[in-house]
Amino acid sequence: MPSLGFLKKKRTKEQPTAPDRFPGNKSAGPSSPTSPTVDGGAIDRVLTKNSALNKGPDSIGADPDTVAPTSNASPAHAPTVQSMLNTNPSSQNDSGYSSHDGSVQQGGATSDPKATQNATRETKGKYTLTDFNIQRTLGTGSFGRVHLVQSKHNQRFYAVKVLKKAQVVKMKQVEHTNDERRMLQRCKHPFLVTLWGTWQDSKNLYMVMDFIEGGELFSLLRKSQRFPNPVAKFYAAEVTLALDYLHSMNIIYRDLKPENLLLDRHGHIKITDFGFAKDVPDITWTLCGTPDYLAPEVVSSKGYNKSVDWWSLGILIFEMLAGFTPFWDSGSPLKIYENILKGRVKYPPYIHPDAVDLLSKLITADLTKRLGNLHGGSRDVMTHNWFAEVTWERLAKKDIDAPYVPPVKGGAGDASLFDKYPEETEAYGNTGPDEHGKLFPDF
Repeated sequence: MPSLGFLKKKRTKEQPTAPDRFPGNKSAGPSSPTSPTVDGGAIDRVLTKNSALNKGPDSIGADPDTVAPTSNASPAHAPTVQSMLNTNPSSQNDSGYSSHDGSVQQGGATSDPKATQNATRETKGKYTLTDFNIQRTLGTGSFGRVHLVQSKHNQRFYAVKVLKKAQVVKMKQVEHTNDERRMLQRCKHPFLVTLWGTWQDSKNLYMVMDFIEGGELFSLLRKSQRFPNPVAKFYAAEVTLALDYLHSMNIIYRDLKPENLLLDRHGHIKITDFGFAKDVPDITWTLCGTPDYLAPEVVSSKGYNKSVDWWSLGILIFEMLAGFTPFWDSGSPLKIYENILKGRVKYPPYIHPDAVDLLSKLITADLTKRLGNLHGGSRDVMTHNWFAEVTWERLAKKDIDAPYVPPVKGGAGDASLFDKYPEETEAYGNTGPDEHGKLFPDF
């Protein structure tokens, strides 16, 4: 079935994932004095630029109610992406340089040893519409839209997701919407978008989140067609740390795909759209997600656990390396489901052997062999040969340069990497009867 979440992109003929059909993208936007220019979107050319990771404070790394401090300090320069690679000349990696099983044992090393000790942040009713100036629309979907806004208190920029209650109820997405809010409130991780607060009026739900300037990884991938081995590895490693963190809190993400991976101003991953995220200590049965990325146990309506996210990681890595998803078939969900259940994957010859080995152990219907679902948990994924060069502790601290730095002006509300949309005509801040308010008590 098609993806049901807010702002989901459907893989259609207009957005193919076949190897010989890549829609051209618009220019990524004007370059700035602090960001490199991408020539034609070829990311392998960016690898030669040795771009520096700006360690200054994020424009969105503060509560919207706080006053932003000023700083004249020059940005620090972190080691380059080469620092995550071993210098062993014998290594062949990067030579070419996204109904039942028992509960999974999480034996992997969490990226944050205090992951399960996060204090729940108070976010309910924390802000109102009067706290922000709405700038423009960043995206639209079935239930509403996302706006770029500026806080009147600290002048920083945020993204406000506005959901129409009537549409959420009509589409039977009340549970998913409440789950999204609960999961985001619990999470605090460098590779996950932050929820700062929520409120509601008689017509809409509002969620204040990070504004991630660099746009979707999906756009970069389509422009590049496919990523070189080390570039795919960099993004996959950051996603792996995020999944490890979520699973340590018994959260299944369930909608991993390039469209839901944003790039911050420094080029690091931020996972967004938690519409399908759910607290699942053992198993669940809900059919949800995006067709290309669904695990066979989800397609066949069996109970499933956290291992579906590791399957999706395999699909993501395959798509980043190949430029298309392994089970894509004319954009037809039914044909995609048939291919998923058949489980036959054809690996292009240009994919590195270590990557093929990892993918064969992630994209497998046999849960007794799928990495991430075994006794070692996420540790089995992290210690695979394909990730041998990754220094996980440094990566978790963003102490490694990203291979691509988006050409945006950080902290200035630069939305040049986002498409433009007609603005909302219906006024926000409605008062009066609220027939659906009781369905969203946490907002």
